[in-house]
Amino acid sequence: MANNVITIKEYCTYYEVEPNFLEELSEMGLLTIVKEKEESYIPIEEIPQLESYSRMFYDLDINMAGIDAIHNLISRIKVLQKELTDLQNRINFYE
Repeated sequence: MANNVITIKEYCTYYEVEPNFLEELSEMGLLTIVKEKEESYIPIEEIPQLESYSRMFYDLDINMAGIDAIHNLISRIKVLQKELTDLQNRINFYE
């Protein structure tokens, strides 16, 4: 496998999280797990978001439904911020 993935086993050992946590995130559509042969991998680009989910779950005691709700709200905020920026740019163009 290429250098752009990390095994679930390596991630769980390094970050001290349980594999079940990652499986639940995957089932909820919050994490992509790539399976090849008998090994499961996480794409490297998903690690920053996964670290955020881990902090919410383990440090802040937020359950999976709460993590999903927070993820959806943050995604919506990002969309609204982009729309606001686009509208501000259009206004500035006509001024």
